[in-house]
Amino acid sequence: MVANLLDRFEFRSVRANEAEEIAEIEKICFPPHEACSKKDMFERVEHAPELFLVAVDKETGTIAGFLNGLATDEEAFRDEFFTDITVHNPEGKNIFLLGLDVRPEYRRQGLAREIMNQYVKREQAKGRKMLKLTCLEQKVEMYKKMGYKDEGISASVWGDEEWHEMSYAF
Repeated sequence: MVANLLDRFEFRSVRANEAEEIAEIEKICFPPHEACSKKDMFERVEHAPELFLVAVDKETGTIAGFLNGLATDEEAFRDEFFTDITVHNPEGKNIFLLGLDVRPEYRRQGLAREIMNQYVKREQAKGRKMLKLTCLEQKVEMYKKMGYKDEGISASVWGDEEWHEMSYAF
């Protein structure tokens, strides 16, 4: 199945002219209280495009899904990561993943897992030390299967939710 995904999709960093499409996918994939605002998403694309990994359907040219984050030397999630691009340090040793988005028509095909796998390989090759993310209770097992460790309830209360903080150490 992985070979099929690698044949079907191009995995690469986001391009500046794709910010609008990225922001629209975010609105589709997350409820309003959890989704990144259009303004913040545009800032992420502008200031940290190298920390996006998009999966582009080679047949249609459509972005099927993406993962985005920011780099920092910090070690715990905080809500400002979602809204303040100035905390991004391109040389940071840790990556905080801010959103995994897959369009509904591309779900249940292994694409989310493959985006995560490709991201891990890329950031490990860059010498990063750790990836961190937050997720709702119902997603904990999915991320554990991808190699992430559940560190318990996060200090982040983004979107007025209770999040599990998960880490993947290289």
